[in-house]
Parts: sequence; structure tokens; C-alpha cells
Amino acid sequence: MRAIAGSEPLDVTDLPEPEPAPGEVIVDVTAAGVNRADILQAAGNYPPPPGASDVLGLEVSGTISAIGDDVSGWSIGDEVCALLAGGGYAEKVAVPAPQLMPVPRGIDLVSAAALPEVACTVMSNVVLTAHLSPGELFLVHGGSSGIGTHAIQLAHALGARVAVTARNQDKLDRCRDLGADILIDYSTQEFEQIIAAEGGADVILDIIGAKYLARNVIALATGGRLVIIGMQGGVKAELNIAALMSKRAAIVGTTLRARPVVGPGSKAMIVAETIARTWPLVASGDVRPVIDSVFDLADAGAAHDRLNSGEAVGKVLLTI
Repeated sequence: MRAIAGSEPLDVTDLPEPEPAPGEVIVDVTAAGVNRADILQAAGNYPPPPGASDVLGLEVSGTISAIGDDVSGWSIGDEVCALLAGGGYAEKVAVPAPQLMPVPRGIDLVSAAALPEVACTVMSNVVLTAHLSPGELFLVHGGSSGIGTHAIQLAHALGARVAVTARNQDKLDRCRDLGADILIDYSTQEFEQIIAAEGGADVILDIIGAKYLARNVIALATGGRLVIIGMQGGVKAELNIAALMSKRAAIVGTTLRARPVVGPGSKAMIVAETIARTWPLVASGDVRPVIDSVFDLADAGAAHDRLNSGEAVGKVLLTI
């Protein structure tokens, strides 16, 4: 089986084919999504959770080719996409059945690989954690990223006003086309002042972390919720607790990869909510996968470079 495991260089190697354990299926991979976690893991800075494959890749689309014991509701030949703890940069991957999702109606099998990570991340953080409601102001940093392009569409479909930060007008124009109402060029504008002038953000989805912490607190509305899902701007910052208390605001930090497969707060729960609440919006065309570029597995290094360049709008994919 061809796969890319371990750290850089991202060479394709031959590995044994996986066998389904009880509760798992084997998916013959058609395409895999490229995520910043893969770049960090390849650089040796983000090891997989205990027990997870050291093959890169946190999401795939493909076809079920084998089914383990204690799996129901799925059949060999089903076209699926899946959320993973690892293993996606390969011809085959073992997937816990609760992390499988049907390919949404109207989406081709390659494009489906662009959905699991962003859809589950946005569902778990924006809807299930921050409880974004119609009419609220939602700010997403990195609006042109894979997560950002999905978050814009979902928040717009939920009836929220959407504000985004991005680094140039071309990216902001793309965000506007997806449903963003307030466009902020973070290279020339102070987002916290613009958002504060709008009454403050009810929900902020932040991929930056420490660098934006104080500014995000300024941007929050009374009763606002800041959800931090990334640390691109560092891990340590001072917090003005008085400012947070005066707004009766909340700050939550979350991750997706290390969650348990089943149980409270699990991937199974998030996947089920995503299928129930996001998939109908994908089928209707209100939310669609945004794909920047597609590379062959052998060109994974170039795919990582594209994502790392900051020029991508939407998802970068690998075809297997």
C-alpha cells in the first residue's frame, strides 16, 4: 500500500494494508484533505494521539472495501467521507464506523474530501460550543482558509451576520461571494475597532491564539463567546480579566483530533450533528466545499507548500 508516514521528506513508501478491527471499516481512499496539522506533524511538531496511525492525513473520501465486526449501517461499495485521527495519506485507511459520513447529495467523491475536517470543526465550535444564533454577529479569522470558507457559509445559512479577516482584497472578495458582510484586511485595518463599532462580535472563531487574545476581547460583545482553535500566533498572552468580566464573556479552547471516538464530546457526536445539520445545507447548495487546488499523493510536498504559502483559498487536496 502506498502511503506517506512520519516526518519530512514526504516520500511515498510501501506499508502493510490495514485490516479492520471490530467497529472499523476499511476505506479505499480517493482523496485526502491537507491540513495545517499535517504540516506540523511532518515537521515533527505535532505527534499523532496515542494509538493513531503515524501516516499523515486527518480526512478522506473514498469507498468502503471491508467491514469489521460490530459494524452496522454500512455496506461494501458505499461512497463515504471520514474524519480521522491519522492515516489519510494512503491508498487504504481503517476508520472507526462512527466517524464515517455519507457523501452529501450533489458532491463528487474527490470534492467530498474537503468537507469532514472543516464541517466537523465548525459544527463543534460555532454551533455546539458557541451556540451561534440568527441575527448575531460572527467573526471568523482567516476567512479564506478551509475552515473560514466553510464557517462563512454555515453562519450565513444560520442567519448570522458574518465578519471576516483576510490579508488582501482578492481574498476578501472571495469571502464576500460566500456570504461575508463585513470585510477586514488585517494587514491595514484594526479588526477590533471595526467590530467594536458594529456593537461587538457575539461569536469569534480564532485560529491565531496568543497574538489576537487581547484584541479579540476588545472585539467581543457583551455576552460574547471567543472560541480558540489554533495557535498560529503563539501560545502565551496576557488576559485582561476585568475586561472579560465586564462583558460577561467566555473564552473556550478546543481541539478535534484528540477527542474520543464515542462518548460525551466525542467525534461520533460531532459527526452525527454534522450529518444532521450541515449535510442538508450542502445538498441544497447553501454550503459547498471550496477547493483551492488538487495534487497527486506523490506531490504531497508541493501540496504542503501551497497550504503553507498563505495563498490558498479553501482546501488543498491530494488524490490517491
